[in-house]
Amino acid sequence: MINSSPEGDSNDNVPAQRKSRYRALGEGLTLVINVVSVGVLLMLWWLATHLGWVKPLFLPKPEAIWSAFQQAMAGDLDGHTLVVHLMWSMYRVFLSFVLAVLIGVPVGIAMGVSQIMLGIFDPIIEFYRPLPPLAYLPLMIVWFGIGETAKIILLFLAIFAPVALAARSGVKSVSQDQIQAARSMGASTFQLIRHVIIPAALPDILVGLRIGMGVGWTTLVAAEIVAADAGLGKMVFNASNFLRTDVVILGILIIGIVAYLFEMLMRFIEHHAVPWKGRV
Repeated sequence: MINSSPEGDSNDNVPAQRKSRYRALGEGLTLVINVVSVGVLLMLWWLATHLGWVKPLFLPKPEAIWSAFQQAMAGDLDGHTLVVHLMWSMYRVFLSFVLAVLIGVPVGIAMGVSQIMLGIFDPIIEFYRPLPPLAYLPLMIVWFGIGETAKIILLFLAIFAPVALAARSGVKSVSQDQIQAARSMGASTFQLIRHVIIPAALPDILVGLRIGMGVGWTTLVAAEIVAADAGLGKMVFNASNFLRTDVVILGILIIGIVAYLFEMLMRFIEHHAVPWKGRV
């Protein structure tokens, strides 16, 4: 006879419970290692600067970074407060990111399902994608001036390529069995894309968004250095002209922290939007 007792059901769940427990332990261990790594780096920084291993011009003391932070918050560096610099940078990069997602994801999906769309967009994207954004930044300035339009378009192009290519890659990874099954049930092209292709391609799309935002932050600093009145990149550039290494490091830390927070947000979204990723 087949054992249908509650004890039998609970025994069947033991492997799953063990996997879940091991996964939680692994995540906790990773967090501990992360904290220890950051702590060791901070300790080495403190020792190197206070024991005179590195000159302050090349690596200021942590206290100097804190003093620079206070000056930046008060607007004593270049006429703009740190909040103003940060808000301008976030406005530029996130506006460009939203535009790249709204356009890049549909274009990528179209490239994956249509050979005609692939033939139209693939050569263009693959041509400009390897180009450093600074290579065509002067062209953006000539075409659109030194205002916000040039910087937004530059950031949009930098983010658009990885987003569109990730969406196309996700579509190509969709199982043909799933597509044929949906077709056999009478699904239209729109229903096929909505209920089969997009859910299956979502993990790759989210990875493309994370990569695109990283490229966007990198391009943002370059764009602000060349043509901007305010922004984190401009703050760093102005500080470098006066050999204010403490302000340069402050700007680098803020840029890295914001990018890290966005990465954590994307991981959170990915964890809840595609919980099956890495578990099947």
